[in-house]
Amino acid sequence: MALFSGEGWLFLLRWLHFLSGITWIGMLYYFNFVQTPFFGSTEPAVRSGMIVGGLVGRALWWFRWGAMITFLTGALYVLHKVGQFGLLGFFQTSYGWAIFIGGILGTLMWFNVWFVIWPAQKVVIASATQVSKGGQAIAEAAARGQRAGFTSRTNTLFSIPMLFFMGAASHFAVFAPSPRTGKIVAMVVFAIILAIMECNALCGTAGPGKKMLGSVKGTLWGGFVLTAVLFVVVKLIFRMFR
Repeated sequence: MALFSGEGWLFLLRWLHFLSGITWIGMLYYFNFVQTPFFGSTEPAVRSGMIVGGLVGRALWWFRWGAMITFLTGALYVLHKVGQFGLLGFFQTSYGWAIFIGGILGTLMWFNVWFVIWPAQKVVIASATQVSKGGQAIAEAAARGQRAGFTSRTNTLFSIPMLFFMGAASHFAVFAPSPRTGKIVAMVVFAIILAIMECNALCGTAGPGKKMLGSVKGTLWGGFVLTAVLFVVVKLIFRMFR
C-alpha cells in the first residue's frame, strides 16, 4: 500500500484519529484522576495560582482541540465506511453497530466539552483572575464550575463504553444482524439511556447519580456498569426481533 494513495490517506486519517483521541482522553483522565482530587485537597492559594498562572488554561486547550480533531476525523472515517457499504449495509454488520454506539458516545462527549465544560471553565478562570487582581468573584462561577465537574465526570464514565465498542468494532463481533424493527427499538432504548445519563450531569445538584459522580471510584464503576447494560440490552433486543 502506497502511503499517498486512497488507502494510505485513509490510514493517515485513522492514525490522526487515534493520536488526537489519546490526547483528548488522556487530558480527560488527568483532570478527573489528578487535578480535581488535588484541587479538593490543596490550599485555595495554590489552586488559584494554577488557574491564574495558565496551567489549567493550557490543559483545557489541548483537551478541547483534542476532542475537536477526534470528532472530525472520526466523522470523516464513518462517512467513508457508510459510502463504502451504504447506510443499510453499514448497519447490517456488527462492525457498523459497534462504531455507531461508540461514535454516538464520543459525539456526546465532544458536545459536552465544547458546549458545557469549556464555557463553564472560561467563567471559572475569569472569576479566579478577577479575584487575584483584587476584584470580586463572578457570582455564577461556583455553580458553573460544579456543572462542569459533573459533566466531566460523566464524560469519564462515557469513555469506558465508548472505548469498549470502538475496540470491539474490528476485534470482537458484538452483535448479530437484526431486522429493521429490532434496530429501531435498539436505537430508541440507547437514546433513552444516554438521555438519562446526560440529564444526570446537567440537571440538579443532588441525588444518587450525583453521588456516583462525586468520586473517581463511583464514576469508574458507573462506566463499567453502563458498558454492560448497553452490551446486554442491545444484544437482547436484537435477539427478540430476530
